Amino acid sequence: MSEQSDKPAGRPMPGTHGRGTAEVDVFEYGGEKDGERQKMNRRLFMELLAYRVPSDRHAGEVVQALGQALGACGVGTLIYEDAQDPQGLAVLAWSEQPDDFVEKVRPVLQHADFRTMDQKANYSMLGRTYSTGYEPDLPYWLLKRPIENVSDPKNKWAVWYPLRRSGAFARLPGKEQGGILREHAVIGRAYGEAGLASDVRLACHGLDTHDNDFVIGLIGAELYPLSHVVQSMRKTRQTSEYIVQMGPFFVGRVAWCSEHG
Repeated sequence: MSEQSDKPAGRPMPGTHGRGTAEVDVFEYGGEKDGERQKMNRRLFMELLAYRVPSDRHAGEVVQALGQALGACGVGTLIYEDAQDPQGLAVLAWSEQPDDFVEKVRPVLQHADFRTMDQKANYSMLGRTYSTGYEPDLPYWLLKRPIENVSDPKNKWAVWYPLRRSGAFARLPGKEQGGILREHAVIGRAYGEAGLASDVRLACHGLDTHDNDFVIGLIGAELYPLSHVVQSMRKTRQTSEYIVQMGPFFVGRVAWCSEHG
């Protein structure tokens, strides 16, 4: 349930050519399919915005009204009830076009019915899906899997948090990085195969207020296994040696989900 890196050999990487100009590659790469390396320049953006409903308003009624308004905006969204704040909620939105967050979701939250909510800025998270270079079905991994995980009716609980790795990790040889990340991946896969937890992994380089690298969403039918995932990851080399910041953690239960994918 964590980010993976370790790009396979042969992946085009930024370099220099001509008179010192940089060669930039913004494509996502997956594993081979039908004899060719998968390649695409599409990804899904996801944004979490947390709020506190004023004490003179019933939080449940606000959730219902906000759900109706978001359902009409044409963007995939869901609303969480904040498990740690009786007046708290959070909006999760997703789209391939980040403009949608500003042009479609933002006007809903600025409406008179909702703009009195106090935003919890420390819990704002924005990220993009990314590839590790090995995905057997790249479009599914980047564009569909995250939506399926967060919108599955069985997955009513979620824990969202950002994290930042130390610069020392980036300086490790690729082979050593790969081994460290695989240790993480094996644990996450075990929870997934047991039906206890799914994950959403987003890169947030340059998108996060506090300069984090990744946003992680742990999704499941019950809350306890999501906590247990984090506990199990504490023992890995990546978490114990190379992660310098995790959190804050937003814990929520799904109260409403749109029909937009």
